[in-house]
Amino acid sequence: MRLMIVGRLEGHISEAGKMAIQKGAKVIHCEDTDQAIGALLNGKGADLVMVDVKQKIKEFVERLEQERIHMPVIACGVNTDARAAVKAIQDGAKEYLPLPPDADLIAAVLQAITEESNDMIASDPSMQAVVKLADKVAPSEATILITGESGTGKEVMSRYIHNNSKRKDGNFIAVNCAAIPENLLESELFGHEKGAFTGANSKRIGKFEEAHKGTILLDEVSEMHPQLQAKLLRVIQEREVTRVGSNNPVKVDVRILATSNRNLEASVKKGEFREDLYFRLNVVNIALPPLRDRPNDVVKLAQFFADKYADANGVPKKRLAADTIRKLQSYGWRGNIRELENTMHRAIIVSMEDELEPDAVHTPENVLNESTVPSAQPSFAAPDPTGVGNAGKSDGTTSSPTKPAQATPVKNPGAVESLIGRTMADVERDMILNTLDHCLGNRTHAANILGISIRTLRNKLNQYKDDGADIPETKSGS
Repeated sequence: MRLMIVGRLEGHISEAGKMAIQKGAKVIHCEDTDQAIGALLNGKGADLVMVDVKQKIKEFVERLEQERIHMPVIACGVNTDARAAVKAIQDGAKEYLPLPPDADLIAAVLQAITEESNDMIASDPSMQAVVKLADKVAPSEATILITGESGTGKEVMSRYIHNNSKRKDGNFIAVNCAAIPENLLESELFGHEKGAFTGANSKRIGKFEEAHKGTILLDEVSEMHPQLQAKLLRVIQEREVTRVGSNNPVKVDVRILATSNRNLEASVKKGEFREDLYFRLNVVNIALPPLRDRPNDVVKLAQFFADKYADANGVPKKRLAADTIRKLQSYGWRGNIRELENTMHRAIIVSMEDELEPDAVHTPENVLNESTVPSAQPSFAAPDPTGVGNAGKSDGTTSSPTKPAQATPVKNPGAVESLIGRTMADVERDMILNTLDHCLGNRTHAANILGISIRTLRNKLNQYKDDGADIPETKSGS
C-alpha cells in the first residue's frame, strides 16, 4: 500500500503519516498538488492520495485524469466546515477525512483501498487446481500468461501471484492495454521525455520503470497494436526500456504477468498477435475457469460481495435466502465474477427483507431458469498441470467445432412490439447505455455482454456523449 499525502495540514501531517506507516503503508509527502503531479510523473507511484482540503482538488483530479493516473483521492482538513467537505466531494474526492487523524479511521481508509487478500474463494475443485498451480509458480521469476473469459478474476489472480512472490514488497503496477488509446500506450508503458510529442509538457516515467523491483501486469495484452508488440518483445528480451523521445535505454528489473480473454493461439494464426511474443509471455499458462464451471463457489462469492457492499453502503449484512441461493445457482453468469459482484451490489441496496430475497437479485429473465448459458467468449482449456501452454493435441488432431446454440424464443412479445417505429440507432443507443448502467459503469463487462469490442463501445459512448447523453463514469477491470 502506497500513500501520498499532499499539503501542510497544520502539523498533523506527520501524525497521519506515522499512523499509516504503522498500518503497513509506504508514505511520501508533497507540499502541494503541483509537486504531487511531478512526483507521480517521475515514478513515485501511489495507491491512494490524501489531499489538504485547502488545495485545488478539482484541478488536481482533472490533471490526474489528463495524465491517465488512476487512484482514489481523499480530502482531509482541520476544523473544516461541512460546506468545504461537500465541495471537496463535488470536486472529485472520494471521501473526506477529518483531522487530527484517528488511528482507527486511518486504518479503515487503508483497508478499504487494500481489500485484496492473499486468500481466494476457491472451494470448487476446478479452481483449487488453478490456485495450486499459482502457488507453485508464484515464487519463481517466470513470465505468466493468465487466460480466461472476461470477468473471471484475472487481475485478482495476478495480485495473488504478486503477493505470494519474492517481489511482494515491490510495486504491483497494472496497465489496461485495452483501455488506453493506441497512440498513448507506448508512452504509458515506457515513459517519454519532455517535448517528445504534442502535449508532452514534462518528462514522464513509464509503468515499467515504476514497477522496477516489482511486478507489472499487462492486462488484456491481446489488444496491443502489432508495432507496439515488437517493442514489448525487445523490452522482455533486453530487460530495458527507452522512453519516447530518448535514445538512452534504462535497465528495468520487473516480473511480467499478462492476461487475455482471447484465444491467443488463434490470434497468432490470424496474424493479429506476434508468435514470438506469445511464446515469451506464455512461459507458464494459468487458465481460469468460468464461474458457471465453479458451482461450489457461486454462493460463497455472492455472500462475500453482499457483505462487502453492505459495509460499503452502511446497511445491515444479510444472509442469502434459500430461494435466492437456488436462483443464483441456476443462472449461467455470462459476465462471470464481475457480473455476480455487480448483481450483489445492486441486490444489497434494494433488498427489503431480513434475508436477501430473490426479488432483489436482478438477472436477465431469458436465462433465469437455465443451468447453463452459451458463452459469447472463446473457451479456454483447463490448466495444464505442467503450466506450459499446448498448441494442440499430441497427435496433431483438433477437436470438433461446437454446435451453434439455438436462438432463444422471445418470451415477451410486447417488448418487441414496443420497438416498432424506432430507428435502429435509437434502439442500439438505449441497449448500450442500459447495459452499461446494469454493469455499474464497467465498460469491459458491458462490452462482453453486448458482444462487441471495448474499442467499439468506447467509440459509441464518445458519439453519444457528443450528442449530449449522460455517460456513466468509467470503471475497468478483468
